[in-house]
Amino acid sequence: MGSRSEYDAAYFTLLRAREEHSDLLRYREFLIAERDRLDDFVREVRARADIVPRKMRRPIDQTTKAVVEAIGVRRSVVLAESERVDDRIANAQAFVDECEAEVDALRGSG
Repeated sequence: MGSRSEYDAAYFTLLRAREEHSDLLRYREFLIAERDRLDDFVREVRARADIVPRKMRRPIDQTTKAVVEAIGVRRSVVLAESERVDDRIANAQAFVDECEAEVDALRGSG
């Protein structure tokens, strides 16, 4: 009975490891899309201000710097996460591989 519970534990660990790996892949896609979205937004904020005559833009121009700085803070976080996510994905894949090997070994011994 001990070998069956070991197999079950290993199998459920494998399922969680695969889920973590899959979540990290989706997270990387999100980070790429978010970086692009933020860049587009900043470009649009700056470009749209140019549509309004300069003498009427003052109230809008006063907030542009703050908006761009806030977006910059979020973009910095996105970039920092982007730099780490590939290593996290590789580590998660390595863990999935280990879990699969353990499940296969336990399946063969049971």
